[in-house]
Amino acid sequence: MMAEPVELPSRLAILPFRNKVLLPGAIVRIRCTSPVSVKLVEQELWQKEEKGLIGVLPVRDSEAAAVGTLLTQGSDSSANSETQKQDSKNHQVPIHWHNRGVAARALHLSRGVEKPSGRVTYIVVLEGLCRFNVQELSTRGTYHVARVSRLDMTKSELELAEQDPDVISLSRQFKTTAMELISVLEQKQKTVGRTKVLLETVPVHRLADIFVASFEISFEEQLAMLDSVDLKVRLSKATELVDRHLQSILVAEKITQKVEGQLSKTQKEFLLRQQMRAIKEELGDNDDDEDDVVALERKMQTAGMPPNVWKHAQRELRRLRKMQPQQPGYSSSRVYLELLADLPWQKVSEETELELRAARESLDRDHYGLTKVKQRIIEYLAVRKLKPDARGPVLCFVGPPGVGKTSLASSIASALDRKFIRISLGGVKDEADIRGHRRTYIGSMPGRLIDGLKRVGVNNPVMLLDEIDKTGSDVRGDPASALLEVLDPEQNKTFNDHYLNVPFDLSKVIFVATANRVQPIPPALLDRMEVIELPGYTPEEKLNIAINHLIPRVLDQHGLTSEFLQIPEEMVRLIIQRYTREAGVRNLERSLAALARATAVRVAELNYASSAIQLEEKGMHHSTTAGGTTALLDARLATAGECPVSNSGSATGEVEMDVIPMDVSGHEIAGFEGVVANPIVVDEPMLEKVLGPPRYDENEMEERVATPGVSVGLVWTSFGGEVQFVEATAMTGKGELHLTGQLGDVIKESAQIALTWIRSKFPKR
Repeated sequence: MMAEPVELPSRLAILPFRNKVLLPGAIVRIRCTSPVSVKLVEQELWQKEEKGLIGVLPVRDSEAAAVGTLLTQGSDSSANSETQKQDSKNHQVPIHWHNRGVAARALHLSRGVEKPSGRVTYIVVLEGLCRFNVQELSTRGTYHVARVSRLDMTKSELELAEQDPDVISLSRQFKTTAMELISVLEQKQKTVGRTKVLLETVPVHRLADIFVASFEISFEEQLAMLDSVDLKVRLSKATELVDRHLQSILVAEKITQKVEGQLSKTQKEFLLRQQMRAIKEELGDNDDDEDDVVALERKMQTAGMPPNVWKHAQRELRRLRKMQPQQPGYSSSRVYLELLADLPWQKVSEETELELRAARESLDRDHYGLTKVKQRIIEYLAVRKLKPDARGPVLCFVGPPGVGKTSLASSIASALDRKFIRISLGGVKDEADIRGHRRTYIGSMPGRLIDGLKRVGVNNPVMLLDEIDKTGSDVRGDPASALLEVLDPEQNKTFNDHYLNVPFDLSKVIFVATANRVQPIPPALLDRMEVIELPGYTPEEKLNIAINHLIPRVLDQHGLTSEFLQIPEEMVRLIIQRYTREAGVRNLERSLAALARATAVRVAELNYASSAIQLEEKGMHHSTTAGGTTALLDARLATAGECPVSNSGSATGEVEMDVIPMDVSGHEIAGFEGVVANPIVVDEPMLEKVLGPPRYDENEMEERVATPGVSVGLVWTSFGGEVQFVEATAMTGKGELHLTGQLGDVIKESAQIALTWIRSKFPKR
C-alpha cells in the first residue's frame, strides 16, 4: 500500500525543536508557552479554518558545533511534552539551525490560560509528513519562515526504487529484525499487536522512520536518520538501530535470568543448611552452643532488659536466625542486637556514702576561687545525699574559655563516685546526632547519648553536654529541640532513640552542660537548665592557680622537677601582666610550657654531654654525623684547669660546657649559663628570650589616662572583654559625627548618646 505524497508549499512557518528531531510518520505532543511559539501556533494553526502545514526544524544548543544557519534570535521549544523555555529579552542566545527539517500537520489543538498570570498556552499534537531542505530563512513578526524544497521521493520514484534488488534485500532484512524485536517485546507487553499491523501495512520507507522514532537514541543519530534521504541508506541505518535495541533487550534479560538463578541458589543453600542442622540435632552432634548467635542470645539474657524490650529483642533474634550471613540485612540486624545487649539497662555505678567535707576539700584542692560556684555544687550534692533519687536541676556552667567548666563537671562525678562521660555538641547540626538514625537508612547508627552510655557501661553516669550553645540547625533538623526531651525529667525516662526504637530510661543520668554564652541557647532549652555564671579569674587568682596547679602539671608533662626549673612568684606575676590578658588560664599555661620546653632542651643536652665525657674517659671515641648536638659538643668541650682527662694521668684538664637552649620559635637562647646540678631560675631576661617582648604594658592605662581627653571604656565579649581607650580632641567644625569601620549598632548608639550629652553640657555660645 503506497501513501499519497503531500503537497508541500514553498514557504513554511518554522517551529524549532531544541535537541530533538521529528521524523516523518512520528507523532509527538508539545506544549507551547513562549510568546514566539504561541504566536506561531495562533496565526498558522488556531485562527485558520483549514489547518495548514508548519515546518519543524532541529536546533542545536549553543555549546554544540554549529550546523546550518547561525542566527541570533532566541528560540524555545521541546518535544515529548517538555515545557518550552523562554529566552531573556536582553540576552540573545545564538541558534544553530539544522538545514533539513520535516513538514508536520496538527492532529489535535487545544488552548489554555494559566492562572493567575493569564498567559495563553497551546497543546499541539503533530504528525511528521515529509522531509524538506531550507533554502532561505527569514522572520515574520516574532517567528521564522523558511523557503523550502521537498527532499522525499515522488510517487513514481518510490515505485521505481522499490524494484531495486538492493532495496528489496534491505527491506526484507529490516522486517526480519523488526519482527524479532516484536517477538521479544510480545512476552512483556500486550500492546505490540498494533505494531505487527503496522509492519504489514505501512510502506517500508515510512516504517523505518516510525520504528526509529520510538527508540531512545542520541541527537546525532536522530539527525543522521533525518539526513538519510536515500532509501538504501535509511533502511541500513534503521536496521542497525533496531538490531542494537534488540541486543540490549536480550542482554538485559540474560542478566535478569542470572540474578534469579543466584537467588534460587541461595534458597537451595538455606534449605540444605536447615536439613544439616536437623540431622545434627538427631545425631546429638549439635555445636550450636558455640555458635555466635547462641552466644549473642546468652549475652542478651544477662543484659537485664525490661519485658517490652526483651520481647522486641526476641522477635529480632528469631528473624536473625532465619537469615543467612550472606543476606543484605543480616549484618545490620546483628549489630542492632549487639547494641541491645551492650546497653546498661540495669548496670549502675556503685556509689559510696557521700561525704560533703571530702567533696568540699576536693573542690578546693582542684579549683581555686569560684566560691559561689563551689557553694552551689555543695548544695547540689547535699540534696543528693539526703534524697539520692531526687530529680535535681540540670546545671549549666556559662563562662569564657579556660575558666574550668569541664573540670567542675568532672569534680562532680568524682564526688559522687560515678563514671564521667563527655558529649561534645559543638557544630552539631543534625537531629540524628541526638536521636539517632532510623534503621531503614544505609549506615544508620544510634545517637551520641545512647552510644555514650554503651561506652561508659552504666546507666547513671555524670554526662557532660559540652558546648551546648554551639549547636546549629538546618534541613536535617534542630538538635537543640531534640535536647528538650533529654533534659526534661518528666520525659527522659522514656527517651526514644530512632535507631534503638525502644524506650530507654535516662532519668538516672546526671546531666551537666557548659556554654560560653547564654544568648545562642533557645529559650525553651535554657528554661530546663539552671545557669551558673563562671566569671574570669583576677590576677591574684591566676597567680595562685599557676603556683598550685599549673606549674606542677607543666613540669610533670615535660619530665622536669623543681630541681631543674624554678619559676618565682614574681616571674609568674610578670607573665600574667605582660604576656596574658584573658579570662581563663590557658595562655598562661602555654607560656609556662614554653619555659619548660626551653629548660628541657638544656637539661637533655647536658645529660648527653655528660654521657659523652664518660665515654671519652674510657677511650671510646664515636665518629658520628648526627649534626647539631655532636658538633656543639665538639665545639664547646675544651681542656683547662686541673681535672684529669685519662687514667694514665699524662694530661690534666677541666671540662667547660656551654649548652645553648632553644626558644619556641627554634632560635638560640643566649645570655644564661648553668650546669645540671644547679636549677634554672627564671628571670626577666629569660622571659624576654623565650616568650619574646612583652605583649601588654601594665603602665599603659596610667600613662594614657594621664593625657587630657582620654577616657577608658570596657567592651564585653564572650571571651572576657577588652579595655578600650577613647580619645577626644577639641577642634573647630560643623558639629557632625562621622563613624568609620565596621561598628555594631550598640557602638553607634553609644557614640550618638555621647554626642548628645556633650551638646547638652556644652551648648554653642
